[in-house]
Amino acid sequence: MRTKFLVFTVLAFALALSACGPTTINQAAQPAIRTLNVNGAGEVSLTPDLAYIYIGVHDEAATPSEAVDANKAHTNAVIDAIKGAGVDEKDINTTNFSIWPSQQYAPDGTISGTTYMVDNTVYVIVRDISSLGDLLDAAITAGANNINSISFDVADKSEAVKEARAKAVENAKTQAQELADAAGVTLGDIQSISFYDNSPVPYYSGKGGGGGGVDMAASSVPIQPGQLNISVSVNILYEIK
Repeated sequence: MRTKFLVFTVLAFALALSACGPTTINQAAQPAIRTLNVNGAGEVSLTPDLAYIYIGVHDEAATPSEAVDANKAHTNAVIDAIKGAGVDEKDINTTNFSIWPSQQYAPDGTISGTTYMVDNTVYVIVRDISSLGDLLDAAITAGANNINSISFDVADKSEAVKEARAKAVENAKTQAQELADAAGVTLGDIQSISFYDNSPVPYYSGKGGGGGGVDMAASSVPIQPGQLNISVSVNILYEIK
């Protein structure tokens, strides 16, 4: 009786071990999904409605105080002229004030004197670019002699970006359908979509300036803001059948 119980225990233990062992399930290999990858592009052109510009005043004098006093008077006059042209005070920001000595040399190479240079530059946001030409004329008449560049921008690009995205997706769909038709396959579900918005940075129209003054005739040249292009590219992966 004891022997039978022992045999039964051994058999039960073996069955338990076999139940814990690895189980192999034969499955048919899944067929690879065939795909078609296309890139689409969309672009929208906008007319700028903002302009950014640096306007400065450069003065020179024999002493630091004389140079600063002259620059202060000229800069205040320029800022008043900019405000008078319709620019809000919050859109005028000082970006640079500097003073430094410039040594003068005699023909024999010895120092003959020192001239003190002062620069004061303001960054101006112009929200009515139709007035930009008049603003420049007024600033130069008031004493501005350093205009570093003009850049143009669009205040709200959101709707244009949405439109460009829609155009890019439509362009990708058209390409995918044309390729599928040419290859004799059928488009299936979209597997993935990625996109890249290429929002333009402000672009520049050159007006350069140094300390030697600005030609009034040149400042009266009409301003041409041109167009800003917003482009979007998309990548769409389709299943094909």
